[in-house]
Amino acid sequence: MKNRLEQLSQWLKHENIDFALITSTENIFYLSKYYSNPHERIIALGVFQNDEPFLICPKMEMADAKSAGWDFELLGYSDIENPWEFIRNAIAKRTTTINTIAIEKEQLSIERGEMLQKLYPNIAFRSIEAILNQLRLIKDEAEISILKEAARLADFGVEIGTQAIKEGKSELEIVATIEFELKKKGVRDMSFATMVLTGSKTASPHGTPSVDEVQKGDLVLFDLGVIFEGYCSDITRTVAFDHINEEQKTIYETVLKAQKSAIRACKPGIEIGSIDKTARDIIAEAGYGDYFTHRIGHGLGIGIHEFPSMNATNTDTLQPGMVFTIEPGIYVPTTGGVRIEDDLLITESGVESLTKFPKELMIIK
Repeated sequence: MKNRLEQLSQWLKHENIDFALITSTENIFYLSKYYSNPHERIIALGVFQNDEPFLICPKMEMADAKSAGWDFELLGYSDIENPWEFIRNAIAKRTTTINTIAIEKEQLSIERGEMLQKLYPNIAFRSIEAILNQLRLIKDEAEISILKEAARLADFGVEIGTQAIKEGKSELEIVATIEFELKKKGVRDMSFATMVLTGSKTASPHGTPSVDEVQKGDLVLFDLGVIFEGYCSDITRTVAFDHINEEQKTIYETVLKAQKSAIRACKPGIEIGSIDKTARDIIAEAGYGDYFTHRIGHGLGIGIHEFPSMNATNTDTLQPGMVFTIEPGIYVPTTGGVRIEDDLLITESGVESLTKFPKELMIIK
């Protein structure tokens, strides 16, 4: 934690920025180990060039912040107090020259930005997203260990889902079974709303589970992940129930080939855009190019979608310690869709798959 804060302080010095005020749950957790969803209340972390940082949170959560390991100044406010007065006083203790503030421009609301401008009418805002993205991009050994366990639990979730498939069982019933069994394993939160889609609904990449029931001949798509110790996993598997027709089988085998080829292409120094191209070319050659409608994947960590975006135009290169998804898909209206997704870690010599649930075509009887 201290090393991360020191790196941020060094960046502030290099950029000649007076201080940073960080307010997003994810970045505060990354820098402090304190995780909170304060709803409408503000939590904020102040970081300076040379002075110690401060953390402000609702008074009722101060014990949680301390137990998370925060050992710098901690400020707590009640529901009848103005947290911005606490923030102004904490800043004034550390610096009297305020010209430039680094903020999360993608996260900070207009209202809170206006509050800062009210406190410091002549300030200039600088974005802090780029440096935080770079810091979070390369996972350390502790983060990788946590991500591996999150992936193992995601594998378990898919295993439970495939076992729950029965004719007449609804998508939401299967969702409930998956999440119930995961909670018995100690999982409190999912990375996102668990997706179980059947039949033609699998052609919607972000479809919504409902009381629609599984029928023989359906494709069944699972997309799920868990949050374990603050880090996310994300896996997609598509299976067939009872039997599969020739077009569905062709789609499945095409997606599987594209995904395996893209994973094999992952290694340090490879341009991210080329990974997308590897999978996209295979799908296009099979005649389904128009039905692969999203990027090949996304970064993974504290956030379910974080830096980098694994898209065709990204010229950044893969580096050891990066964790991301590879998830090609084909989505044909009325016929159905197939997506296969794994969580990948770039190592010094290549790539390691953190999710390991089988992905060869599975027909559930």
